[in-house]
Amino acid sequence: SSANHSRISAEAVISTFASAIGLPCSSVMIGRVAKAGTADLNAAVAAADTGFALWRAASPLKRAAVLRGAAELLRARADQIAPIMTLEQGKPIAEAKVEITASAEILEWFAEEARRSYGRIVPSRLDGSLHMVLKEPVGIVAAFTPWNFPISQAARKLGAALAAGCAVVIKPPEEAPASPAALVQALIDAGLPDGVVNVVYGIPAEVSETLIPHPKVRKISFTGSTPVGKHLAAMAGAHMKRITMELGGHAPAIVFDDADLERAADVLIAAKFRNAGQVCIAPTRFLVQRGVYDRFVDLLKERIEALRVGPGIEAETTIGALANPRRVEAIEALVDDAIAKGARCVTGGTSGQGDGWFYTPTLLAEMPLSARAMNDEPFGPVVLVAPFDTTEDAISEANRLDFGLAAFGFTGSLERAEAIRTRVEAGMISINHWGIAFAELPFGGVKDSGYGSEGGLEAIESYLVTKLVSQMP
Repeated sequence: SSANHSRISAEAVISTFASAIGLPCSSVMIGRVAKAGTADLNAAVAAADTGFALWRAASPLKRAAVLRGAAELLRARADQIAPIMTLEQGKPIAEAKVEITASAEILEWFAEEARRSYGRIVPSRLDGSLHMVLKEPVGIVAAFTPWNFPISQAARKLGAALAAGCAVVIKPPEEAPASPAALVQALIDAGLPDGVVNVVYGIPAEVSETLIPHPKVRKISFTGSTPVGKHLAAMAGAHMKRITMELGGHAPAIVFDDADLERAADVLIAAKFRNAGQVCIAPTRFLVQRGVYDRFVDLLKERIEALRVGPGIEAETTIGALANPRRVEAIEALVDDAIAKGARCVTGGTSGQGDGWFYTPTLLAEMPLSARAMNDEPFGPVVLVAPFDTTEDAISEANRLDFGLAAFGFTGSLERAEAIRTRVEAGMISINHWGIAFAELPFGGVKDSGYGSEGGLEAIESYLVTKLVSQMP
């Protein structure tokens, strides 16, 4: 939705889905959303061009006020937005509320960063001259966000871009369009001028092939799978566009024999089964030292079997439906392949529970490296466990894949903790607890998991260009 149509369209999307509240969380239609064609995409960029001229001239205090106002509105509307997210995406309603409040924190963080886009004065070697290093907004941003966290991932991109003074054309996920529309509505209601943020939904390839080469678009931000990210990065490179890529992961979780096993099991199960495992930074390969392997598998089994699968709209549910039937089919194929290659199914391993796209939380032990799930990101409610003997074995397996987004380690040894910290190849590492993905922390990966950061003070830098002005009187 662009220019003067943005308010009407955002409200229409939200109200269409809100009318479905009370329906069971199953495979029924809950709403419709407009599909943008090439003319719509070009109109959105034109609107962004107009909006950019206004927004870049707005003071950092004005930008900060809008972001803070939107954060306040998100919190106030959390009870109304959370059921919409649950219906369209599947996660339990408690998790939806957490995502909304976390998104409000992200907007507040960038509200403060808007006031700290500092330049500097460089002492000059030339008598009477002044060297100024200035920071300016990069321009119009094309942003692509995923369905697994439909509000928070959009908040990361919009928060940084708007704080820097950029305008945005954002394509949220077609699978979960109404909740990111609610985020945009909050920004509009907080005073964001028309045209600064423009929302489009459509066929992903058509949208990217129009927006990325567009001469008015100066920056691309994408969160999604590694294959798609590589394709978009190549397209952006052909047009010399600045990009941020937050791509797939396959996070190792190393559990040494001197770790607090109860604590490790609690942290890892909570992290793994959040959003039914559909989380890019979820621990996936549980690497457990052989001396405590059997005991730790038992601890995982106890916690997994205590989870309650059901419609996310029900308060007691801890594991909701997967986002679409493709995810169920993909998990079934990975589990079947692992078992065929020698993995032991400790618990779970079934689908089709209830009326919807459910998959039972599953624990696979003695995972062979030849199993597809040990090489391809499972992105679902499946824990993969394999034993290791030495620190070298664990580090080697942690770094074996081309992914490098997140990693986890549990140990009582400072020496082993240092080995994890210094030798594991990942953009984010958490040791002995869950300590990543907060608004004030960098969020990004290395290797095939992408580059750039969407959190912390680093995030705003990719939306700013550096300009040198050297001046004589």
